[in-house]
Amino acid sequence: MRVLLDECLPERLRRNIPGHDVFTAHYMGWKTLRNGQLIAAMLQEKFDVLITADRGLPYQQNLQAAGIAVIVLAGRTEYVELVKLAPRLLQVIAAIQPGQFVEISR
Repeated sequence: MRVLLDECLPERLRRNIPGHDVFTAHYMGWKTLRNGQLIAAMLQEKFDVLITADRGLPYQQNLQAAGIAVIVLAGRTEYVELVKLAPRLLQVIAAIQPGQFVEISR
């Protein structure tokens, strides 16, 4: 899967998502894009999943229509905390469907 890490997450988290093509918003030059613009850019570049800490995004965007899956990592966004969620994150990425929203918390 093509996975995008949102700007609100540490870039080095991508190392903990093996087996997928993981890019960061910073790498893609998308740090300044608002949610709707980000979803549109993801569609154009054929991304499948957005990983974010923005709990409001799934309620602000029509994910079903966009066909983008969103995983929200709830709680603290420090790398040492997020790494603990990596095993569950990998399970969710493997099972998530286009347009679906899943929240992962500790």
